[in-house]
Amino acid sequence: MNIIYVFAPCLILLCLSFANAYYIDGDFEPRNGRTVTYKYDRIDEVKKECFSVLASASELKPNDDRLYTMKEELSFVNGDWWQQLNGAPLMPFDTTDVSNSSMDLRSPLHLASFWVSDVDRSRRSKKSVSVSGSLLIGITLEGSFVQKPFDGSPHFDIWPSHSQLSVSFEGIYIESKQNGGERVMCLLGTTMLPSRQPDSTDPWEWVKESGYTNQPPLSQDDQILLIIRYPRTFNLTKRAIKGSMKSLNPKSNPKYFDEVHVSSWLGASANYEFGSEKLVSKACNPYPYKDSLVSGGIDMYKGLDFCLILERFTHQDALTVVPNWRCNGTDDFCSKLGPFLSNKVIKATDGSFKDVKLALQDVRCEKKTSQDIDGLTRVSAVFRAIPPFVDQFASAQRTGFNNMTLSAEGIWKPSSGQLCMVGCLGIFDGVTNGCDSRICLYIPLSFSIQQRSIIIGTLSSINNSTKSYFPLSFEKLVKPAELWDQYTASHPYYKYTKIDSAAVILEKNEPFNFGTIIKKSLLKYPKIEDTESFLTSLSLLSEDLTLHISAVPDPVPDSLPPRTNIQMEILSIGPLFGRYWSIQNGSFPQEETPYHSKAEYTEKQLLLNISAQLSLTGKLYNNFSALFVEGLYNPLVGKMYLIGCRDVRASWNILYDSMDLEAGLDCLIEVVVSYPPTTARWLVSPTAHISISSQRTEDDPLCFAPIKLQTLPIMYRKQREDILSRRGVEGILQVLTLSLAIACIFSQLFYIRDNVESVPYISLVMLGLQALGYSLPLITGAEALFKKMGNESYESQSYDLQKSQWIRIIEYTVKLLVLVSFLLTMRLCQKVWRSRIRLLTRAPLEPHRVPSDTRVFIMTLIIHVAGYITVLIIHSVNNSQKPLRTETYVDSTGNSHTLRQWETELEEYLGLIQDFFLLPQIIANLVWQIDCKPLRKLYFIGITVVRLMPHVYDYIRSPVRNPYFSEEYEFVNPNLDFYSKFGDIAIPATAVFIAVVVYVQQRWNYEKLSQTLVVGQCKLLPMGSKVYERLPSVSFESELVSGGNGNSAPEKEHEEE
Repeated sequence: MNIIYVFAPCLILLCLSFANAYYIDGDFEPRNGRTVTYKYDRIDEVKKECFSVLASASELKPNDDRLYTMKEELSFVNGDWWQQLNGAPLMPFDTTDVSNSSMDLRSPLHLASFWVSDVDRSRRSKKSVSVSGSLLIGITLEGSFVQKPFDGSPHFDIWPSHSQLSVSFEGIYIESKQNGGERVMCLLGTTMLPSRQPDSTDPWEWVKESGYTNQPPLSQDDQILLIIRYPRTFNLTKRAIKGSMKSLNPKSNPKYFDEVHVSSWLGASANYEFGSEKLVSKACNPYPYKDSLVSGGIDMYKGLDFCLILERFTHQDALTVVPNWRCNGTDDFCSKLGPFLSNKVIKATDGSFKDVKLALQDVRCEKKTSQDIDGLTRVSAVFRAIPPFVDQFASAQRTGFNNMTLSAEGIWKPSSGQLCMVGCLGIFDGVTNGCDSRICLYIPLSFSIQQRSIIIGTLSSINNSTKSYFPLSFEKLVKPAELWDQYTASHPYYKYTKIDSAAVILEKNEPFNFGTIIKKSLLKYPKIEDTESFLTSLSLLSEDLTLHISAVPDPVPDSLPPRTNIQMEILSIGPLFGRYWSIQNGSFPQEETPYHSKAEYTEKQLLLNISAQLSLTGKLYNNFSALFVEGLYNPLVGKMYLIGCRDVRASWNILYDSMDLEAGLDCLIEVVVSYPPTTARWLVSPTAHISISSQRTEDDPLCFAPIKLQTLPIMYRKQREDILSRRGVEGILQVLTLSLAIACIFSQLFYIRDNVESVPYISLVMLGLQALGYSLPLITGAEALFKKMGNESYESQSYDLQKSQWIRIIEYTVKLLVLVSFLLTMRLCQKVWRSRIRLLTRAPLEPHRVPSDTRVFIMTLIIHVAGYITVLIIHSVNNSQKPLRTETYVDSTGNSHTLRQWETELEEYLGLIQDFFLLPQIIANLVWQIDCKPLRKLYFIGITVVRLMPHVYDYIRSPVRNPYFSEEYEFVNPNLDFYSKFGDIAIPATAVFIAVVVYVQQRWNYEKLSQTLVVGQCKLLPMGSKVYERLPSVSFESELVSGGNGNSAPEKEHEEE
């Protein structure tokens, strides 16, 4: 205890010193071993260069608290910057990665971040305060500038698709009454500028040289002037930060660069002042504004948590811009992106606005507490349009103002649920555009197949007389994972409108037959659980029916198809909308007993209403992205019968030719989704099947070819927890078959103990093939006995299933049994080898009479080489469109594998060689012309049965195929011709025939066989020979007896046995 008391103070001091190493002037920041000292030794230069700024300064208040919050209030990140180039750009940008990839159409972002590092209140004068700061400015295709650079070492970094320059500044902070009152910082900076090459058409030629990222040519420059102007009051019309960075060097100096303009807005620590009632009333008076959504028959959210819900739904995801499908004006008018600047990329969408997003940023709310106002909430936000081919995440973090931003302020009342705002287009080139835009935004509570958005809104012009653009609509599709918290407490719901149409599809696709009756009685499919409450059961069922998986065309083509990803999100099932969380028990009325367990309900009443969103992504379905589906789910057969609606509003120029659309949606689509059963997964393919077809005529421009897909294997919730997986079933079968094989080998060992004379006539090539089959799993970890038909992606979905103790016990048991089988087979080889050595010692002058496997090995090798070549030829002929080539596959862990087709087929052919393990024994029996029985019937028939069991298993159970992971099939590939269903019949039949031949050879001696196998006057086998005639062991033993030790040799021989 005394030691603890001694060391405790030391530990405390150590912790305090460690914390102090990271605590810098009120902020936790790493010192990196160095302490930054702000000397302000350029204050005279600052006053000289900032003379015009100081001339407009007003006196600072003696006890102004804002001096203590300047570091937070005046810092900003991810602002915009631009230059009006006149031959002197600030920095280079390496576009090598972009130019090398024709598919990469991303546009770089020009970002600038500024941090106030120090406020020296000791150097304060009546009108100014000394400050220091850091600027990080750059061009990037990836990431954002949120990491503050170290103040003591300004530098320039560049690598492909990214350039950044950090500048350290010191200067003064003043407040001015100009421009309605503003706060200004005037600073002088120091950095290492990238060097331009003078008298060259390309000032950044060194970027094209290799290795430039390690040592870019830099030059130190301390003649940089930065002036940043902040509004003193933060409101709708005064929320922009404007800055300019100039070079004080003459234009002839290589360090000179053209003026840089910076734009941003005040951060979250700055207080927004609501007070633009006149502008808001201009857009929203009378409130609510009568737009098309007010009378659209949609129930809106009218609770007290509007701002919380709005911020949560828009914090991570941008809003989708809806095509101007109702516009009937000119193409130029209809292709405008509302009040925003439509660049070439946006105009190229031709009014469909494909991949154009609208980010909602800096949402601020203030609730009115007056009793005269019924829950009025004032809301401020910034709308940012994000063009295609721009990083959406990085763009949503930007804070700069330009002609793609709209600063907005407005009001929301629970009486109507409408957020009405006035919008002011951002600042560009120092010009403030008028606040002539109106934004109406809603959060719906009611959903249907035509209304799937959790946020909807419009952006229109206030001046109806001078409309310069068509009203722009935006939305955000609902996601079931987002349906929780305050929003769900308001009871959102779904209105089913396509149930009758879905019933017609059910009648057409589910005829009454004997197979359906058996299917309903024997197989079980995802259904409502009896043990759970009604809504909890519905929520768990929707989880089982949700799909996030890859798929291939059905049937699977011979050539490798492009990958298609399927996402099927269940939106509602029965009366449940979204998911049911147990913490919200009061949200819905509970039924004590699930309705499907009540006796009075018929089969038709067991059908569940269901709605979902089905998304297809892949090269084959670029023009067919998403479907809104609604219909019926039959839990007795595991099928959904759905009506699908496809959003065709992007094709607004042909919509007028199709008069049977519903709110811009093509709803003449039939969808059938078949789920695998929850039982008998090792006998029935655990894959889902999806069929999508159009009901339109072929001459209709909206008609499309039928789509049939088959997913990769899926696993349900309970199966992920505790079901007997395919791997477990195959592991148990491996244990049983290996145990049978060991028993057969033991029987052979006991047999040769009593039949010593026939031991030399057992083929070592046959035993070697078996030993090879047992040794490969020990060396490579492959499964030699049972083909690994389950794919890695399927097994990885089982989460911790493979880690369970019983699965590990099975795996270790299999490895132990394989090792025992290998050792017993090697013991057989040893017995045969020693018997031949003893036989050779009995006839040293006649070694040719001792059985030798040389000819057997050569003949077996020739047969299998010819067979392998034949397989290659047949396979290449059947797949002439796929010549032998090298392919790269990516497994489920993300690792790539290079597979040569001939190597893959050679590995798979090894399995065939092991199935025909008796072939060398047949050849040996013919070569040695045996008249004995070297193999016990139980041995060669039992091992043959063991080798055939995987084929029988593979034939009776449905295969699990994954064409993207060919290496999963250790010894067989079901895509090859000889390992197809036909192969599962032909190979066992051939193996049985070989076993029968061995049986006949051992039952009849060679002479009898040669006399029996006669066709006309021609004998199929040559006449018998005395070469391999068995030696009389007794006589030879007597000949070998000499002297007193004559009996020692036979005794030793039997001891070795």
